[in-house]
Order: sequence, then C-alpha cells, then structure tokens
Amino acid sequence: MIIAQISDTHILARSSEQAEGQRRAENLRQCVADINRQQPDAVVHTGDLVQNGLPQEYEYLREILAPLEAPLYVIPGNRDKRDALRTAFGDYAYLPKNGDFLHYTVEDHPLRLVALDSTATGERKGVYCARRQAWLHDVLSCAPERPTALLIHHPPFDIDDHYIGGYRRPGEAENLAAVVTQHTQVLRLLCGHVHCPTQRSWAGTQAITMASVAVDVRKGIDETQVKDRPIYQLHSMSEKAGLVSQARIVAGYQ
Repeated sequence: MIIAQISDTHILARSSEQAEGQRRAENLRQCVADINRQQPDAVVHTGDLVQNGLPQEYEYLREILAPLEAPLYVIPGNRDKRDALRTAFGDYAYLPKNGDFLHYTVEDHPLRLVALDSTATGERKGVYCARRQAWLHDVLSCAPERPTALLIHHPPFDIDDHYIGGYRRPGEAENLAAVVTQHTQVLRLLCGHVHCPTQRSWAGTQAITMASVAVDVRKGIDETQVKDRPIYQLHSMSEKAGLVSQARIVAGYQ
C-alpha cells in the first residue's frame, strides 16, 4: 500500500490579492499531478488546508484537488474552521456530519487510518483532552491486529527550538502518549503544523512531521538544493520492508 501525505497547503481564495495565493495554488497543483504519477492507494491531508477557514478558500481548494485519482482523507488544522470544512467536504462519507470533533477511522485499506481532531476554537496549538484520549483508546482497542497510521495535525511533542511548547497542557500530551503506547499496531504518527520535516520515536512508534506544501512558509529545507520545488511525503507498506516513509520532491516545477 502507498499513502501520499500532503499538509499545510494554506490555500487562499482565488480572488485573493495576496501574492502568495496563486503560488500556493500552483504548489498544490504540482503535488497533485506528481501524486497521480505515483499511483498511491490513498492521499491524506494533515491539516491547515486553507489559510483563513473561509468557504471560498475551501471552494478553490476542492477545485485544485479535484484531479486526484486516489481517495482523499482530510483532517483539520488550527487554520481550518471545523464547520466550514465539514460543509465543504460534506460529500465525503467518512467525515462526521455532526458532533464536536472531526475524528474518524478508515477501514478500506491494508493500513488502517485513524484521524484525531486536535483543534479547538481560538487555540493555535494542539488539544488532546480526555474525550479525545478515550475516543482514540476505544478505536484502537477495536482492531488490535490491524496495522495503523495515526493522523494528527499538531505533533504532541516539542521539536528543537522551532516548536517548543507544542501543547498548552503538558499532561494531556503525556496521557495521549500513554494511550498510544498501549497499542503496538500503530506503525506511524503523521503530523503537520510545524512546516518542517522531522522524524522521531514517540510512544512506541515513529512520528513524522512534514514540510508544508506551501513553499513560502516551509522551514528546515535547504532551498539551494530543492530550488523552491514543492515537497510531499510517500509512505509505502509491504510485507518485506514494513512501512517506509520518504520525502518526495516534485520534479519539473517551474
């Protein structure tokens, strides 16, 4: 199975006069075209789909993502507005139609996808409250033998000097790690939010954050080598190699 991961696209409305608006749209278009060439089984977007959570931004985003050939699974980031996202992707059956959170599971692939909504109104950083922890424990307990990828926009840990204080309630993050530690079927935690690529061990699994697809806000990338080309992640699972994750630099970007 192959999963393509995109994150932090920060799309602005088509009508936006901000210079970065069209550049971000083009970054994402290039990723979509390259993802289709890789023929993944699924595409996941780990949050901050748009810049301001506006309906017209989601409308433009949907237009750019429309050529994707693989199923798309999205989770909200702190820039997203939960209700607007729910409305914009109302035809996506996996998204809850009501409730306080946009949690869900996807059972259609060899690698089970479990998405945890870490956003809260007015909160820039991640929230991992007791209700979220209980939901996650329950859904992981339901399928202990299924290899699983966990999707959360906010990484529940600090990342060097760029992302110190990655949560407002340290106890919540510690409790979230304690939940995941109990479930050894979790092979990967995939996150966005910090706009930079990192890998680390966390709660008995491997955690990955990726560079933002929006080139103008990404960090931790040697631009002299990448030359402003957009980057996304590919996660490939096989019986022989297990789950392998690597960054994919989009070729031929102008």
